[in-house]
Amino acid sequence: MQKQTTMESVINHTLLCLLLLLSFSILPFPWSSSAQPTSPSPSPSSSSVYNYFLQCLKNQSNEQEDSVSTILFSPTNADFSSILDAYIRNERFTSPTTRKPLLIITPTAKPHISAAVVCSKSINLQIKIRSGGHDYEGLSYISDRPFIILDMFNLREVSVDIPSQTAYVEAGATLGELYYGIWNKSKVHGFPAGVCPTVGVGGHVSGGGYGNMLRRYGLSVDHVIDAEIVDVNGRILDRKSMGEDLFWAIRGGGGASFGVVVSFTVNLVAVPETVTAFRIERFLTDNATDLVYKWQTVMQDIDDDLFIRLLLQPVTDKTKKGSLTVRVTFISLFLGDSDRLVSVMSSAFPELGANKSDCQEMGWAESVLFWSNYDNGTPVEVLLNRTYDSGYLKRKSDYVQDPIPKEGLELLWQKLIELGKPGLVFNSYGGKMNQIPACATAFPHRAGNLYKIQYSTTWNVAGEAAESEYLGKIRELYSFMTPYVSKNPRGAYLNYRDLDIGVNHNGTYEEGKVYGQKYFLGNFNRLVKVKSMVDPDNFFQNEQSIPILDS
Repeated sequence: MQKQTTMESVINHTLLCLLLLLSFSILPFPWSSSAQPTSPSPSPSSSSVYNYFLQCLKNQSNEQEDSVSTILFSPTNADFSSILDAYIRNERFTSPTTRKPLLIITPTAKPHISAAVVCSKSINLQIKIRSGGHDYEGLSYISDRPFIILDMFNLREVSVDIPSQTAYVEAGATLGELYYGIWNKSKVHGFPAGVCPTVGVGGHVSGGGYGNMLRRYGLSVDHVIDAEIVDVNGRILDRKSMGEDLFWAIRGGGGASFGVVVSFTVNLVAVPETVTAFRIERFLTDNATDLVYKWQTVMQDIDDDLFIRLLLQPVTDKTKKGSLTVRVTFISLFLGDSDRLVSVMSSAFPELGANKSDCQEMGWAESVLFWSNYDNGTPVEVLLNRTYDSGYLKRKSDYVQDPIPKEGLELLWQKLIELGKPGLVFNSYGGKMNQIPACATAFPHRAGNLYKIQYSTTWNVAGEAAESEYLGKIRELYSFMTPYVSKNPRGAYLNYRDLDIGVNHNGTYEEGKVYGQKYFLGNFNRLVKVKSMVDPDNFFQNEQSIPILDS
């Protein structure tokens, strides 16, 4: 059977998605004219909030007051600051002027979540949900109005069942804990998700779950077979009881707009006992322009077992004192041994000059450590480590659908050298991503994309002056890239959260559409309809949540 072209995939998938959207749009939805965000009440004191929740959670969960008090932390509690700071992964949001929560709730059981939602909703107090704290804009732990944090770190169960090739994982677990749990049971199974082990499962998977096996297996959400969510009424729902529309929405649409994701059940994927990785650096004097251009054209159709990420960074030019140049780092994961990888590279991308001496063979779990820049020989148990050195940071995203011409790449090198700090990460697409329709899950960025860009800048100096400088530079780089990236709309990846592309100040559809169409393309309106159905009063609301339909 002849392999379907990328353009044919795009056309066929688009027609399928249009049919599904039309069938969805004629379904009745029980939203009401009163489904408008209400203005928050005047800020209550933290002591009154603590006392209210102590009593309300006790009544809702049928537990003793002493038991409930162990999961509540007000600002006067000695452990409040350490719990708040433990999962702040962006130091921009640690300043004394950053609004702090009135209360942190750290549930140890599902009924605690249900009770927290019911109690918060009854007094219209905003609830922020934190699983790992890696939201780049801090939306899981900051707000511009009075709020509480539902911190999920105690709910981190990972249960791996090799006979059924599935895993049950709670939202508060980290990717590292999931990977370790799989490795502890099998050396020939894995899961396609991100490369940072400290990222929380709840946010990562519900936002799509992009990782270095996507060319072979797609995204995390493509392997979710069940989920648990606490809805706005405090009900604990699984896939059957929530229905397929909500189940679709929380696979790529972000869970926090619809409720509190408690867990996912996922299918594991097969990985060989031996995988191979390389990290090859090239500079402008090494013909980097031609190499990056070739990478753009070859990765769509190269062996699906191969993923290559590019890091583009301005660095000191060792040949010219006091000058900068650009370094391009090619980082790979190959689901096979080094002999086959070298054969693939020699056939499809000989210009890079990858040879066996560049390659490291290892198990799949060890490849996670390689990608996390751990030293060779680091024990796999380090995946259980939850500590993370963050710094002050800003990230942005884009999608590229046509190769940037060599002339454009030359201009990009000049811009990177001029700015001196922001870097770019190019993440290859192709393979399985071209085979899955954009409407299969809420994550829409599938066939038609050559690669995804992450813009990245990190600094370690506190203060408004430094922040203004670094934010200005990354925004200038983003603006420079406008001619080379997707358009109408300019796409963005939800898990690379970026408030620059739009903020919903009033909970309206029109405000939400500004960023929503960039994150979700043609899936946005279906997400709005699901949101309006399951949360008609827009209780689960944040700065970039899915809005409800205006009355």
